[in-house]
Amino acid sequence: MTQTTTTATSQGSFIALLPLFLFLALFIGAGVYFQQQGVDFAFYQLPSVIAILPAIILALVISKQKLNSAIDTFIGGIGHSNIIAMCLIYLLAGGFAAVAKATGGVDATVALGLSLIPSYLLLPGFFVIAGFIATAMGTSMGTIAAVAPIALGVANEAHIDGALMAGAVLSGAIFGDNLSIISDTTIAATRTQGCDMKDKFRENLIFAIPACIITLLLFAFAGQGQAELTQQPIDFIKVLPYLTILILAVAGLNVFVVLTLGIVLAGITGFATMDYGVIQFGKDIYAGFSNMQEIFILSMLVGGLAALMQQQGGLAFVSNQVNKLIGRFSKAKGAASCRAAELGIAGIVATTNACVANNTVSIVVSGDIAKELAQKHHVSAKRSASVMDIFSCIVQGLIPYGAQALLIASTFAISQ
Repeated sequence: MTQTTTTATSQGSFIALLPLFLFLALFIGAGVYFQQQGVDFAFYQLPSVIAILPAIILALVISKQKLNSAIDTFIGGIGHSNIIAMCLIYLLAGGFAAVAKATGGVDATVALGLSLIPSYLLLPGFFVIAGFIATAMGTSMGTIAAVAPIALGVANEAHIDGALMAGAVLSGAIFGDNLSIISDTTIAATRTQGCDMKDKFRENLIFAIPACIITLLLFAFAGQGQAELTQQPIDFIKVLPYLTILILAVAGLNVFVVLTLGIVLAGITGFATMDYGVIQFGKDIYAGFSNMQEIFILSMLVGGLAALMQQQGGLAFVSNQVNKLIGRFSKAKGAASCRAAELGIAGIVATTNACVANNTVSIVVSGDIAKELAQKHHVSAKRSASVMDIFSCIVQGLIPYGAQALLIASTFAISQ
């Protein structure tokens, strides 16, 4: 009896994956329905934290454990150290982003970028601006919201095709979001794979630098028209909080310390340069916390759901199926197996992202499976985290129903 149970567990159980499929079905189904109804941001109408609740109930119902034991497993998954650390980092990153924006950091960074763009390199220039701001802010959506209206005005003045300029801003925002130390995708990828952010950042550069050079060249050749940009006053002091956290994080300082220092420095900048009081400082920090509410709660619930699926053999089933595919494409162990595993990880997170239209959610959902594959095939944690982040961001930038594409399409009044 024990031997049979052990064998079944090692082979995994497809039934244990039903809660995940239910979550995806509800989330995708709602998105498709609202899209057919012509509702804006259709895939964001049903909050993911609500869509996952029936999945959790189903996981508890089909669990072979007694109810109390199953609930304990669920709570244990929520309370896993990686999940708690990830959620705390979300809060600090949200607090920093909100305070830095409220104290003028975003406007100062945009002004600095505009002052450096040559009039004949507007497309690559806006790609660089969007990339830098997204790297500093850790959010592609916030970057698009800040840069897109300015880019639209410049495109109209220079007679640049709106779709080209929108593509430059969108690709730059996604590029910077992928690199950012404080992006929620980076936080999710590094915490689920168990690596340091600075190591993942350096690993990302292996892919990012060649991609950036190629993109800049393409936009430079595609450029059309030019316009003299109105010079705006530059307050370099307000850019310092962004530069500080980027440098400290890459240097290897603990991320909790980095983000706390960033919040304090952004607050001090506001105190010194504008009418910004302690009470408003506290309100902005809390507003930043609130902005992270959905991904904070979802991460905990996914952690609990993953624990239930793992206990029932669901994750083992997926891992075994992917391992079979890896074996077919990898005739020998070693480097070939490692590369095949990387492709498997990329495929899992890309497929998930295409379904849920949210790169952070896709990383959180597929994180445990990716980690198991990486460990079995000797893929380093930093490499696995980098691959997950890169491919989730690639798909997020390509799908026409993603929030980023929808936002910039509405700003430029063009079709996705």
